[in-house]
Amino acid sequence: MSIPRGYRVIVIGSGIAGLFVALEARRLGPVLVLTKGSIDDCNTRWAQGGIAAAVGALDSAEQHYRDTIAAGAGLVDEEAARVLTTEAPGRIRDLIAYGVAFDEVGGEVALGREAAHSASRILHAGGDRTGAAIETALSGAARLPGITILDHTIVTRLVVERGAITGVEAVDLASGGVEAFEAPAVVLATGGAGQLFSHTTNPEVATGDGVALAYDAGAEIGDIEFYQFHPTALRLRGGPPFLISEAVRGEGAVLRNAGGEAFMPRYHELADLAPRDVVARAITAEMHAAGSDHAWLDCTALHIDLPARFPGIFQHCMAADIDIRKEPIPVAPAAHYMMGGVRTDIWGRTNVEGLFAVGEVACTGVHGANRLASNSLMETVVFGKRVVEHLAADGWADYRPREAEAIALAGGPAPSHAELQRLMWRCAGIERAGGPGEASMGAGLAAATAWPDAPPELTREAIERRQMATVARLMLHAALQRTESRGAHYRRDYPEIDDIHWKRRQVFRYAD
Repeated sequence: MSIPRGYRVIVIGSGIAGLFVALEARRLGPVLVLTKGSIDDCNTRWAQGGIAAAVGALDSAEQHYRDTIAAGAGLVDEEAARVLTTEAPGRIRDLIAYGVAFDEVGGEVALGREAAHSASRILHAGGDRTGAAIETALSGAARLPGITILDHTIVTRLVVERGAITGVEAVDLASGGVEAFEAPAVVLATGGAGQLFSHTTNPEVATGDGVALAYDAGAEIGDIEFYQFHPTALRLRGGPPFLISEAVRGEGAVLRNAGGEAFMPRYHELADLAPRDVVARAITAEMHAAGSDHAWLDCTALHIDLPARFPGIFQHCMAADIDIRKEPIPVAPAAHYMMGGVRTDIWGRTNVEGLFAVGEVACTGVHGANRLASNSLMETVVFGKRVVEHLAADGWADYRPREAEAIALAGGPAPSHAELQRLMWRCAGIERAGGPGEASMGAGLAAATAWPDAPPELTREAIERRQMATVARLMLHAALQRTESRGAHYRRDYPEIDDIHWKRRQVFRYAD
């Protein structure tokens, strides 16, 4: 197949954000989608909880907005939150038009409830297989004229000339050859960075590539210290974590400690439906008190058809000899979602002309310091749609630059992925500290900047290691500077919120 070099839009990533943008943008001209794995390798496929939209008769965009603001611990961008919650119902209609079949009850869309939502507004597709259902629909629709998809192709550089994007450089992982592709617009849709941590619900592709690429290109990086740890991931010795959706607790499942106590009422008035950061730290405290590596999630009293409501979770647990109808699930927190990322405005624009970011890689400000459950999938389509609307208008003059601290975090790539993961889990995990101790962020940053240089190999592993090292340094630097606890960022040495000094967002860019 002959691959042209020039495109109207280049999209990096093939999850819901990337595919939705590609589908919407193809009417503007030829679109290229670059993905380092196959088209099906993405965080979207693993999303269980659902997608949030105020489509119920007893709900409203205003209620959804207020819940989003409350969850973000004082740092939510109110304009972005208003955009998300107001435009969400329209984006549900778009997904249905692309073939997504949301679950129904009695001919009406079925709506679930998750933590910190004041109403039932979570739509699912295929029970707990929402992400896979959306990904399958969009990947099928994306096989259309006007969209070229190159898989097993990893982007190594964003090409910027005179302050504007002109294209990308990438490596064909099959041949090892370096390729150059041109476009006046590039959309980062590379997902999150869970692979920075030793315990994560994210797939192997979630290595923070887009943040590293953007930082190296001079784009602003915001809120990178805020990483959400999902409270309930299946914890089995010798096996990787597997997400146990918050929707399970939304249906009434109860967290219990080693002694069988339902402990969450001691930590928060919302008990098992408290914000995720509260639940994750509560589980961690109970684990430490018991000297255990897990707590228990008890579904045995639920009066629902568990195999039908949660088919993926039920089957995965049964494969591990756990019948969730009869016995509790061993769970522990795991790295789950990156709230920060490449700083954008409400049109997905970065400070580099022609460079956009959408989805988990982006920092729209809509999540603040703590993401409201199931807002993430909606964020991808709401702001993905707005990126294409802006591309159609073909203007950049009204972009408002923000203040950003210029930093240069020197150092080479980590010597191994496992070492980086261990360091980040110890130093930038659920509970952090800034002192000189071995497991502090300061010690972690010192270690990260002392990692030795290595030859610039063009293998996927080597490229990912360099990019993860960049993101790790940014995260450690940001977390060390924020001397307070807020949302998902919790410091043992500064356990209180400090609104006087820190009710503000940190934004960084590369210092030449």
